[in-house]
Amino acid sequence: MEEEFIEQINHYQGILQKICNVYFYKHPYREDYYQEILIRLWKAYPMFKQESTFSTWLYRVALNAAIDLVRKESVRPIHKELSAREYLIHDTHSEDNSMTDKKELLYQAINQLDNLEKAIIILYLEGYEYKEISTLIGISESNVGVKINRIKKQLIKRIKDGRK
Repeated sequence: MEEEFIEQINHYQGILQKICNVYFYKHPYREDYYQEILIRLWKAYPMFKQESTFSTWLYRVALNAAIDLVRKESVRPIHKELSAREYLIHDTHSEDNSMTDKKELLYQAINQLDNLEKAIIILYLEGYEYKEISTLIGISESNVGVKINRIKKQLIKRIKDGRK
């Protein structure tokens, strides 16, 4: 059982990293929270009945653990407003860092969402269908569609505002 668990975690490690990046973005204890989520996954693993895919189960448990940690520890994202001068600084390696910068902007914008919105957008970006998201989150499929559209608009606005 332990070997199976480790193999699955290694295979889906990217999911856990994304959840930690979204919920604990630039938090000093991010790695500690990652470990806590792993511990919770291990404790919940014996109850995994394979009624869904492992990745779906992992998302459900890891998202619930992250949200629980945010609530219990009162973790708040660390936001630092950049000065107008800092926004004007151009990176000399902009071609190399272009994708990293875009990813960083996206994580910053996602981090400003509430917990439910974060969970929904993570699943959406991972390619989950509305029906799967509705099952995981516990809201109707049509509500998922509405929320995704609103979240997209928020993210676009926040990213545009961040570039000004």
